[in-house]
Amino acid sequence: MATQAVNDKITLSKSAVQIQNGMVILPLQEYKKLCENTIPNYYLKGKEAEKLACLVRDGMVEYKTGKTIKANSLDEALKIYGRGKRNNR
Repeated sequence: MATQAVNDKITLSKSAVQIQNGMVILPLQEYKKLCENTIPNYYLKGKEAEKLACLVRDGMVEYKTGKTIKANSLDEALKIYGRGKRNNR
């Protein structure tokens, strides 16, 4: 894809660029910053942290006891979940 010549130039293959739908060349430090900022970090404290911990714990219990549903999309999950709720009434 990229080759380095003796005179420190980088040559990119036109076909490789077209196959990849373009390329971006960034300094390594800038690339690392972009990667770090891509996924936000959230730090919860107090009641928010306790609520989330309970939600996760309860979800894991439901998962282990087989009370969860399997779906390929949120829409499908809501349809399945809605069907189950109607049957339990």
